[in-house]
Amino acid sequence: MRIAIGILVLLPLVVAAETAYVTDTLQLGLHRAQDTSDRPFRNLDSGQEMEVLSRTRYYANVRLPDGTEGYVKAGFLVTNKPAKLIVAETQAEVDRLSAELEETKRAFAAPAATIDALKQESADLQARLDTSEATASELSEQNASLRGRQSQYKNTMPLRWVSGAVVACFVGGFMFGLWWVDHRSRKRHGGIRIY
Repeated sequence: MRIAIGILVLLPLVVAAETAYVTDTLQLGLHRAQDTSDRPFRNLDSGQEMEVLSRTRYYANVRLPDGTEGYVKAGFLVTNKPAKLIVAETQAEVDRLSAELEETKRAFAAPAATIDALKQESADLQARLDTSEATASELSEQNASLRGRQSQYKNTMPLRWVSGAVVACFVGGFMFGLWWVDHRSRKRHGGIRIY
């Protein structure tokens, strides 16, 4: 039962703990006296984070991240981060992202060069392919033309062959004729040539 009562008594302290910040462009004194009537033992800059342990209308009991406790004027505390702190965090994030971007650029420099080289090689190969296709098309047209001429002259002989055959026949016939006349003449005259 005592434990339950102790928890119920401490519960408002746990619920009351909230994070607060010193407002912009201000130095706030941290005091030991609850009504801040003494000299501040520490000055807090704008954006200083602290935990509010208890709060009245005018004063707040706070704990700093290093564990130091004291009292400040509650009117100078805000629950939202002040612009100074937001700007510092944003600048830190921008610096981090800039460094990450530079590292990424360095990491992708070699692959980018490889990609550029492959693009150039691809362009060269495409140009060679286009040239080869044009040559193949031209050869195909010539082949079609030659096949057309071949089908046109398939039953004819070339003039050179015909003229060569005629000359061969004429020379062969003349030689055969001379031999035949000589042979017949010898046969008639008992093997003697009379001319």
